[in-house]
Amino acid sequence: MKLSIIIPCYNEAVTIKQVIFRVLASDTTYFEKEIIVVDDASTDITYQLLEDFPNIKLIRHTDNQGKGAAINTGLKAATGDVLLIQDADLEYDPNDYAALLLPIQQGRTNVVYGSRFLHKKPYKGLYFWHAAGNRILTLLSNFYTGQSLTDMETCYKVFTVSVYKLLNIQEKKFGVEPEITAKLARLMLPIIEVPISYNARSFEEGKKIGWRDGLRAMWCIIYYNKFAKII
Repeated sequence: MKLSIIIPCYNEAVTIKQVIFRVLASDTTYFEKEIIVVDDASTDITYQLLEDFPNIKLIRHTDNQGKGAAINTGLKAATGDVLLIQDADLEYDPNDYAALLLPIQQGRTNVVYGSRFLHKKPYKGLYFWHAAGNRILTLLSNFYTGQSLTDMETCYKVFTVSVYKLLNIQEKKFGVEPEITAKLARLMLPIIEVPISYNARSFEEGKKIGWRDGLRAMWCIIYYNKFAKII
């Protein structure tokens, strides 16, 4: 079986090579790896660093569209049986892949989320307002979906290609997280959460999500749960 790892990135010259090396070294057990990096029109040297990088499929947007658009571009180019989203910073650890893939390998589910808040692995916490915002958004999402997730906003979302084909992702920016979760719930597809390690970074270190993204996420939770077409 093949695992397609989608890495959306924008101005991540400092970390992108380290991330790819960690992905290449990660344990994916029975899965052959396909690494797809989508550069979302970076203005630094991210793309130049990757042009001749071996063992990856590199795609570049000509204009900056957002994380959701980059994820969708990568997912459309994927040829794997299972799809995994990996951020291009060093907040999420590819050493967690084995745990993320296990429920799918065992046939227990077609969707796995890696939770930062189950706290069974090394964890450098979010700043207060980010942690509070994540918990509020997860609670609001659970209210509309009826789920009991601990981390709706997690980067680590893993699903089979058959599930992806049902999602029809529309959000171009960070609203992609609640959109995916809402559509999975409306399709009545169960999500299993597993604990992951986490190493939060600051805005000075390159963190990009802000309060406006939080407001958009709230809108997306309501819209994709109550009004949008499922497919």
